[in-house]
Amino acid sequence: MMLGGIEAGGTKFVCVVGTGPDDIRAELRVPTTSPRETLAAALQFFHAQQAVHGPLDALGIGSFGPVDLHPASERFGYITSTPKPGWANTDLAGVFRRGLGVPVAFDTDVNAAALGEWRYGAARGLDTFLYLTVGTGIGGGALVDGRVLHGLVHPEMGHVRVARDHRVDPFAGACPFHGDCLEGLASGTAMAARWGRPAHELPTAHPAWTLEAHYLAQALQGFVCTLSPQRIVMGGGVMDQPQLLPRVRHELQTLLHGYIQAPELLREIDAYVVPPTLGRRAGALGALVLAERVVV
Repeated sequence: MMLGGIEAGGTKFVCVVGTGPDDIRAELRVPTTSPRETLAAALQFFHAQQAVHGPLDALGIGSFGPVDLHPASERFGYITSTPKPGWANTDLAGVFRRGLGVPVAFDTDVNAAALGEWRYGAARGLDTFLYLTVGTGIGGGALVDGRVLHGLVHPEMGHVRVARDHRVDPFAGACPFHGDCLEGLASGTAMAARWGRPAHELPTAHPAWTLEAHYLAQALQGFVCTLSPQRIVMGGGVMDQPQLLPRVRHELQTLLHGYIQAPELLREIDAYVVPPTLGRRAGALGALVLAERVVV
């Protein structure tokens, strides 16, 4: 079996060929520029790899969004109302289905990352968990009873509302749709706009990190109370700052205030809110899991 996977991110596309973490035969990273340029480079990569390794059995794509995930929809596999310039209404899955002539599985980038961590990483052995990525934007994916959560469309966890004290944080938010939703207040884009420099340049003792932990923990409190995940995995570039995750854990416990009497939230919080085991590979490996599910 030979599978292809694409983590289609707003910054870059990661394309891989193989069957899993111990069998990645080729990889390409393509900057996300225009749809024509980016998709052409990805197609060229897969055509070249098929010449070397043989035909693909299927391709999995985990894409930035919003996206259309309904197989019966005329726009299945499309990126829809994204604020990323030039990418709204892009037929992503269709380009690869026609160009490669193979079955294409399609989901959100965070759902793909969640699948990767479930199969190979920090969520192995669980059937209900949450994956949240905090980077340029914020997105969330979840497995519930062993199935990826879709529903009406797909979860948009980055756009939940969190409480903002205007006196403490006068920043109005960076989301072009909602202003001060979670993404508008706590994404890497929001941090750079609020503080005048990117998150990785802010000192450990900077007040940005107290505010960041508070917003993220507010969102996690809501997800804990609604989805009741067995574990929360937090990835993305902003979470690379080592001081942030311990603050998020502490703030989550403070906000829950002992209401949910589970040892994971009371005494085992360090094993409950965790970083991804797969790191930046989660999305691409999850795309291979997607592809495996549609092999005919």
